[in-house]
Amino acid sequence: MSDAKASLPAALWQRTLRQIVDRFALREVAGEDGGPYLALHSHAPMYQGRVGQVRLFRGGPLFQVVTSTIVVPPIGLDSHMMFAFTPSDSAVPHFTLDSVQAGDQYAFHLDLIPRLDLGAHLGYMDACFTPLSPAFDKGDTLAGLSKAQLSPRQHAIMSPWMLAKRATAEAFAALDPLVDDYLRHWFALVEGGVDAALLEGVDRAALIDRDRRNKAMIFNRDVDKVWDQITPLVGADAAERQIELLRRTSA
Repeated sequence: MSDAKASLPAALWQRTLRQIVDRFALREVAGEDGGPYLALHSHAPMYQGRVGQVRLFRGGPLFQVVTSTIVVPPIGLDSHMMFAFTPSDSAVPHFTLDSVQAGDQYAFHLDLIPRLDLGAHLGYMDACFTPLSPAFDKGDTLAGLSKAQLSPRQHAIMSPWMLAKRATAEAFAALDPLVDDYLRHWFALVEGGVDAALLEGVDRAALIDRDRRNKAMIFNRDVDKVWDQITPLVGADAAERQIELLRRTSA
């Protein structure tokens, strides 16, 4: 996971992934050929050959970390996604980062994904999300960032502290401290857990069921049109295998 000669999106992704893997001593799960979990090959006429890979990591207190890289030079696409999933019966949020360049435009998506209804669990919200407010406010007003176009449905299934922004190259290059703020808070939650007193009326079965339902909405072609954009590039089978992997629960 070297940052040498990496693009801005790749470097941010590599740096963040390395911190997670090192922190929790995760191991990478290889594919059938001993390489990445799933190699991605172009199905588009303008470019032939391999365009990326899906990588899978497991271990420590996490359920799994799934990453997806797609790089297609002829169309100027340089995309790097990661979801770090906690166990399905945990109230600790999942962590996600998208790091993208499309042509001369940069974009990123950074969030902790709630495991409970924030509108009904004030203590949980204040423990897991309110501490992100200073970093969110900084990211929401950073020069060179502008609002990404997401639907109300996409906003509803993530957190109000989600940062989904387009960025200039200069602004994107300055994102490391912002991502680190979110990552440090998430590390503390993973390692310290969520106080059981904040989970009133929520049992293990409810956490698992919500995780299943939430993932089915997040990784959904009808909700997130990015899957319709990816499919012509990597083929229907590879796209569906990614969706299936991302939707998995640990119980």
